[in-house]
Amino acid sequence: MNWQWEIFLMDPGGKQPTYWEWMLSAWGWTISVSLLSLLVALSIGSIIGIFRTLPDSPWLVRFGNVWVELFRNIPLLVQIFLWYHVIPALIPPMKEVHGFYLVILALGFFTSARIAEQVRAGIQALPKGQRYAGMAMGFTTPQYYRYVILPMAYRIVIPPLTSESMNIFKNSSVAFAVSISELTMFAMQAQEETSRGIEIYLAVTACYVVSAFAINRIMAYIEKKTRVPGFIVQAGGGGH
Repeated sequence: MNWQWEIFLMDPGGKQPTYWEWMLSAWGWTISVSLLSLLVALSIGSIIGIFRTLPDSPWLVRFGNVWVELFRNIPLLVQIFLWYHVIPALIPPMKEVHGFYLVILALGFFTSARIAEQVRAGIQALPKGQRYAGMAMGFTTPQYYRYVILPMAYRIVIPPLTSESMNIFKNSSVAFAVSISELTMFAMQAQEETSRGIEIYLAVTACYVVSAFAINRIMAYIEKKTRVPGFIVQAGGGGH
């Protein structure tokens, strides 16, 4: 096979001097979309997950259930188009919001539904005695969630959170549909211009693999540092 990797040193005739620098710029956009969407997803997903486990707040439980079912069951690409085309038409001030941030909201809300389900499962996996212990110490509901329930629940859900963090990098590729200059958009345009799709897509695939591997290693490090020996086994036993 006649590889032509030197195409990455060619001038694409645009803002970037070479295809290599264009790809690095696109990679930067992908990382930015992914990390900001992950921040939105973790924040909202945690809140919704907590809502779904509150013992004395049925309306918040219902709200959390509706949130999860709504955002989990609408395809991500459809949600991207809704945020980009429909929401600004319904809410005129949103027309001033850059498409980059609309993609972050769409991807963040979509992933928040999945994270909410994991946070709920992590909380409900804990022995009920931990909740009762917090109440016996005089903690309010926010306090025993903050100091007793959540620190342990997050330790349980780190593995599925790792998967969601890696998935959000892969799902960021749908941003090309609304012309965000991320890796998939770069690959499509560069392949058309150079007719060297194999080299282009192999390089872009390598960028995605490196991103996912980096997230995996970071989350593995966090899991190792926060692990409580034997805790998950005990918690799982308490849930049956």
